[in-house]
Amino acid sequence: MTAAVRAELTKIITLPGVWIVTGVILALDVLVQLQPAELFADAVAEIRPDGDIEVFVGQPQPASEAILGLLAGGTLQMGLFLPVLAAVIAGQEFRSRQLGLTVLAMPRTVRMVTAKLLATALCVLVVAVLIAAVNTAFMYGAVRNWNPGLLVSGEAFAGHGRFISFAVLYCLATCAVTTVARSTLTGVIVTLASAAVTMSQVLARTVPDLDALLPLSAARNLMLDPGVNDLTASRVHGLLVLVGWAAVTAVAAAVTLSRRDAR
Repeated sequence: MTAAVRAELTKIITLPGVWIVTGVILALDVLVQLQPAELFADAVAEIRPDGDIEVFVGQPQPASEAILGLLAGGTLQMGLFLPVLAAVIAGQEFRSRQLGLTVLAMPRTVRMVTAKLLATALCVLVVAVLIAAVNTAFMYGAVRNWNPGLLVSGEAFAGHGRFISFAVLYCLATCAVTTVARSTLTGVIVTLASAAVTMSQVLARTVPDLDALLPLSAARNLMLDPGVNDLTASRVHGLLVLVGWAAVTAVAAAVTLSRRDAR
C-alpha cells in the first residue's frame, strides 16, 4: 500500500493544475486575511478592562473566545475552496485517459481507490496546514501586543485540528464524487451546490435536522462556537457526518470503478 500511495502522490505533484490551484487558494487566503487585519488590530487595541472585545459595533464578546472564533471562521471560509483542489486531483486521470494504466498497475479496485484517497488526503492536509499557518500569522499581527500566547494554546490547536479534519474529510468526499462522475467539473458543481444550500440557511430554518446532515453544515457545527453561532448540531455530530460522507462516497467510488470499463 505504501508504494501505491507513493505512486499516486508522484502523479499528483507532477500535475501543473494541482500547483496552480494550490497557489491560487493560498494567494486568495492572503488577500482575504489582509482585508480585516486592521479592523482586528484596532479591536484588540481597544479591549475593555472587563476583557470584552467589540470587533463589530454593538457585539461585545470575551476577547479570547472572539479571537479564536475569528480564527476558526477564517479557516472555515478558505476550506470552501479546497474541494476544487480535490476535484482536480481526482479528475486528472479521466481527462488524460490514464485510468486504464492505473488499473493495470493496481487491478484490485479497493486498493487503488484507497491509495488515491490517501494520497489526496495527504496533499489536502499539507495545504490545510498552510492555510492555518497563514491565518495564524495574520492573527498574530493583531494580538502580538496583547496575548500572543493565545495562538499557541491548546484551544487554538484544537481549532486547527477541527479545521484540518473538516478539510481532509470534505475533500475526500469531493474526490470520491468526482471519481464516480468521472468529471472534475461535476465534482466541483456538486460540492458547490451542497455549500450553496447550507449558506442559504433555508434548511437550517425549516428542517435543522436535515441541514445538520449536509457536509458544510457539519463543518460549521464542528468548528464554530455554539455560544455565538446558530448551529444545528453538536461538534461530535458534525464530525461523524463528515466521516460518514467520506466513507459512503468512497465506497460508491470503489463500486463504480469496479463496474465500469477502465478508460
